[in-house]
Amino acid sequence: MATNRSRRLRKKLCVDEFQELGFELNLGFKEDLSDEAIDAFLDAFLADAMDANGLDYVGGDDFGLVCSVKRGSVSEEQRAAVEAWLKGRSELTSIEVSPLLDAWYPEKPINPAS
Repeated sequence: MATNRSRRLRKKLCVDEFQELGFELNLGFKEDLSDEAIDAFLDAFLADAMDANGLDYVGGDDFGLVCSVKRGSVSEEQRAAVEAWLKGRSELTSIEVSPLLDAWYPEKPINPAS
């Protein structure tokens, strides 16, 4: 694929200076947790960790990607806030929060300008 792209195309493809960062979550729930308790956790997670920080979550109960609600990148501060919120929850036995990564092309390295 050509690397000499117009600014408009780079923006549309979310590459180069328009790269958008996010992070992955991998959650382990306690074995004896009921479906209602998991649903209550997810409701609180979406309201308190995602909406409160201007973030969005795409995925399932135990694995997903966190990205910005608006066009743009997740900051390291937002990532740390979500990780701290998750660590304060008793419903979880394990929490894996990835470093920031390219939300559209996870295999690509992060641009220094991002």
